[in-house]
Amino acid sequence: MKALVCEQYGTVETLKLQSQTLAELQAGEVLLDIKAAGLNFPDALTIAGLYQVKPPLPFIPGIECAGVVAKVGEGVSNVKVGDRVIAVTQLGAFAEQVICKANILLPMADNMSFEQAAGFCITYATSYYALKQRAKLQAGETVLVLGAAGGVGVTAIQIAKLMGAKVIAAASTDEKLNFAKEVGADECINYSTENLKERIKALTCGKGVDVVYDPVGGDYSEQAYRAIAWYGRYLVIGFAAGDIPKLSLNLPLLKAGDILGVYWGGWAMRDPKGSNQNFIELLALVAQGKLKPLTNQVFDFKDYEQAFNCLTKRQAKGKVILKM
Repeated sequence: MKALVCEQYGTVETLKLQSQTLAELQAGEVLLDIKAAGLNFPDALTIAGLYQVKPPLPFIPGIECAGVVAKVGEGVSNVKVGDRVIAVTQLGAFAEQVICKANILLPMADNMSFEQAAGFCITYATSYYALKQRAKLQAGETVLVLGAAGGVGVTAIQIAKLMGAKVIAAASTDEKLNFAKEVGADECINYSTENLKERIKALTCGKGVDVVYDPVGGDYSEQAYRAIAWYGRYLVIGFAAGDIPKLSLNLPLLKAGDILGVYWGGWAMRDPKGSNQNFIELLALVAQGKLKPLTNQVFDFKDYEQAFNCLTKRQAKGKVILKM
């Protein structure tokens, strides 16, 4: 099989597309023919050796994919050969095949494409956990989404709207904001040309936003927090801008505000039942047609460098997908 291999930590240019041989299938495992895989910002950090989990070299990156069960190991009863499934593999998804534990697999909704399913788990699970369990978002509240056109930003818009919230999308270009509007944002702020804090205040009649969803970090985090409402919740999703902001602790004091970390993977390991319930609810929304995973940026496997650059240079509108 062909796989994308990281032999030394670095950028996408250090990766190699080469033939690999898989290990023997063990009890409780399945062999999955991968049809598509989702790219996430942690993938870029992992191959650079900068993620909180640093796998030993060499390794095959890629933490989520969708495909067809090709073979099942001894004792596997929850799936069978031919089933269309979604997998969060942690590693190994950027390949034509992967061996993974059967108990991590999720069934694809009948109306999902492989491309939709491949980019579903990480971003939608993160945003749902952030807004449901961490922010405890209520209908009628207002959510500010930074980096609104990116992979997690888009899912935050979609989920917040389904939960009955008003959404203000913030991004760096009008093109990205137009995309956010198409996804469902109610209002938009171009933080390259507008003062983020002042525009938030204007759009909320001085009240501020109830929830800030921030996967970007950098210079805009403090501006956003300064425009938070009383009892507001600031969700720390990630730092796509590269710089980790340092907020003065007097800011949450003045607004009785919260700063809430969102690490979906860590929570899912600690509360697998809660995580599974979230997936049941999300997949039900997809099956009902209420939630439509977007696949605007799909690249052939051989074009993996273009796919990574689309992600890391923040050019993506929605999730970036590799098609096998």
